[in-house]
Amino acid sequence: MKKKKILIRIGSLRHGGAEKVLVTFLKNIPEKKYEIDLLLNLKSGKYLPEVPNWINIYHLHEGEMITTNKPWEIPVKVYRRSKEEILKIFPNLLYKYILKKKDYDVEIIANHTLLEEVLKSPVKESKKIVWVHSDLFNIPKYSKDKLNKFFKADQILAISDNIKNGFDNLACSKEEKDKIIKIYNPIDSNEILQKADDKKDLDFKFGQEKIFVAIGTVYPAKGFDRLINVHIKLLNEGLKHKICIVGDGYDFNNLNNFVKLHKLEDTIHMIGYRNNPYPYLKKSDFFILSSRYEGYPTVLFEALALKKPIIATDVSGVREMLQEGELGKIVENSEEGIYEGMKEFLSDIKVPDTYIQKLEKEDLPFTLENSVKKMMDVIDKN
Repeated sequence: MKKKKILIRIGSLRHGGAEKVLVTFLKNIPEKKYEIDLLLNLKSGKYLPEVPNWINIYHLHEGEMITTNKPWEIPVKVYRRSKEEILKIFPNLLYKYILKKKDYDVEIIANHTLLEEVLKSPVKESKKIVWVHSDLFNIPKYSKDKLNKFFKADQILAISDNIKNGFDNLACSKEEKDKIIKIYNPIDSNEILQKADDKKDLDFKFGQEKIFVAIGTVYPAKGFDRLINVHIKLLNEGLKHKICIVGDGYDFNNLNNFVKLHKLEDTIHMIGYRNNPYPYLKKSDFFILSSRYEGYPTVLFEALALKKPIIATDVSGVREMLQEGELGKIVENSEEGIYEGMKEFLSDIKVPDTYIQKLEKEDLPFTLENSVKKMMDVIDKN
């Protein structure tokens, strides 16, 4: 059987949801069916070692991601950006000198931000698939004209009902509607349960106070600033608890400095990036998602797999995953909403206990096997 040749593009394999999902997919598809080239803008990230060795990895740059503007870093940033722009304008150079191939059957954009690059591919006959992991309809920079460009791809993979409905409403024809497919992110729950028991990296002391854990890249979309403001308000009302934020990002230093300025080091713990965050999730009392917007928050599935009581703002994917509030508390997407949810969990232990009882009985619909099979069906369809 002739193997299908696939090119997959993504920025890097850093610690993000889309990156995790992609690597999980790659680890669970058969080598005998596909020949895969993975092209990274930046060859870095925690998931890089997990890519199966039969997959060919190409890259535009090496080194770490640069998130600051220190004088000695600016030339590197300018060089990287210039190279990417040149290859976007002249894609033939990329396929001739870096990939050295022009015979792909399928080209997948695993991060929607690279849509334009793949649509300009010189391989005109390849199937173009864009995988949308964010609720673009709530991000101001994505105008209607910009969103319509997604229909230039042959297939749009939407990871939640919210995202699918957004594109359905935008579609102008049956042909465009037929391009949209909802596909749950492939998540390996067995891997999550196994890693949660590995405590060698757990450098946080869990005391008597109830602990809310939040996990994610530290930048404004995740709403960790709102979480900290609510934490202060609840402490002032005498509701003792702690916050554990696991993650790193360009907002980390700003939030960490705020914590120190307000002398909150004893109650807010900025853990930073952890290769394995699951032990923190397992040991904490509650999980909280304070996001301003999401696509389909993978971390919610991880909390569900570990049977944690959940508070989540009403962003894309949450109602779907929490079954309209049956499996976790959905709150208004605001600081006030986060406050009301946390206060209820701290004031009445019966509330989070009820969610635990439901989770113990529930079979979750987000199975690894179903998601991988559906993705392969999309790739294999002529």
